[in-house]
Amino acid sequence: MAKIHMILQGKGGVGKSFIATILAQYKLGKNQAPICIDTDPVNATFASYKALRVKRLQLMEGDEINTRNFDALVELIAPAKHDVVIDNGASSFVQLSHYLVTNHVPELLQSMGHELVVHTVVTGSQAQSDTLSGFTHLVKQFPGEANFVVWLNPYWGPIEHDGKDFESMRAYKENKERVSAVITLPTFKGETFGRDLSDMLQDRLTFAEAEGDPALTIMTRQRLKTIRSQLFLQLDMAAVL
Repeated sequence: MAKIHMILQGKGGVGKSFIATILAQYKLGKNQAPICIDTDPVNATFASYKALRVKRLQLMEGDEINTRNFDALVELIAPAKHDVVIDNGASSFVQLSHYLVTNHVPELLQSMGHELVVHTVVTGSQAQSDTLSGFTHLVKQFPGEANFVVWLNPYWGPIEHDGKDFESMRAYKENKERVSAVITLPTFKGETFGRDLSDMLQDRLTFAEAEGDPALTIMTRQRLKTIRSQLFLQLDMAAVL
């Protein structure tokens, strides 16, 4: 019935919420009506995009996460007739992953006719080792009912080790049968593309909102359109999406 897109990575600040917004906007651009859910108990960035109508799932009871509150997530997913996009923060990563596996949620979703697609992020520079470990841990932890999409985020530096790119690394080669797609986030820095994208994200605007904003210059809107086109082209090539 629906594909359940869940963004999971134990490392914070690697672009999970950005990826959630990209997926939601991509679905909207295909005339779909995705259900968007933010389960981050600390930084609900995804939920701050008003145009995406994100539902925020409250997990905290006092200062602690009550994992039983994840039951409400399953109740939201179960009747879905359209794809679901779920953003999860690093602070609840361990609890949500454990809940999904121990409660056999991937198998349950499959029995309902849904397909679970786990999206995870691998970055360059100092966080590369941690994000690679996070990727391999997720693949080993989740059963075969879950498909994986790896998003490469080279913003902080190239993703390579001893001259090898991601698809030549041991972490990928040992788990590539579980990976349905590898998507690379373009690196836009500087005072043109990078500044325009940063401003758009800071203002919590979608590409459609920014491109249609007459207050922005013609070239700003053109550059944002170029960024969107580059991202969505990769998603068009990923059959699992």
